[in-house]
Amino acid sequence: MKNYFFSFLLAILFTSCQVTETINLNEDGSGTIEAIQLRDEHSYMLLMGEKYSKEDKFQDTTYVFRDYITKYNETFLKYTQPEQQLFQKYANAKVHAKKSSFDKEFKTSITFPFTKIDVVPNLYNTEDYANDLENNYALTAESHFFDLKYSFDGTTFKRIVKVINEAEIEKNKRQINNFKSKFNILNFTQTYALKYNFPRKIKSVSNSAAILSSDKKTVTLTFQLSDCLENPESTNLEVVLE
Repeated sequence: MKNYFFSFLLAILFTSCQVTETINLNEDGSGTIEAIQLRDEHSYMLLMGEKYSKEDKFQDTTYVFRDYITKYNETFLKYTQPEQQLFQKYANAKVHAKKSSFDKEFKTSITFPFTKIDVVPNLYNTEDYANDLENNYALTAESHFFDLKYSFDGTTFKRIVKVINEAEIEKNKRQINNFKSKFNILNFTQTYALKYNFPRKIKSVSNSAAILSSDKKTVTLTFQLSDCLENPESTNLEVVLE
């Protein structure tokens, strides 16, 4: 099973999902980042109808990526040196996945502490790579369609998204358009929110739709999830601090 996270994300898009990416950035450049996927139960119920009450699933799993490297070390050592280095970038990523039909909670969170934000990998690939290690999959079979990086020089913060697979983008567009044409009468919740907390007041933000907190230290930006999957580069952001 390849491209686990985004196959899952597209599937959840077709049921309704809220994705929130939160960054807490300190003055010295250290901090934490967390990406949360949460299924919107009301929207999912609208889609599933009577099948909703018959759903029977329970999973509550927590792991740190480095533990996967250790547990599946024999598999890890089969990868090329560059591939091993790629896995090591995710060593500090912590994943908690809960899928409970009883509690009506389907949520996955991925957190990553950093000393400098430019070392943060694309967390949205974390479950893909954990799945590769567990099942001895080849990374060459991955179909990730964008790269995500961050930078902070003490004054200017940047969120940099770059499309790396146009074919996958076009595939996403077709799937999303098919979904919209089929379910456009239903009011689904499908949001992708960025919430970034900075150590000083914000002087300017590149996206005019961004909302600043009363103390001007937090910026929040909300997109439609389908728009982000069709055009990931629309989530690029530059924030300049005072």
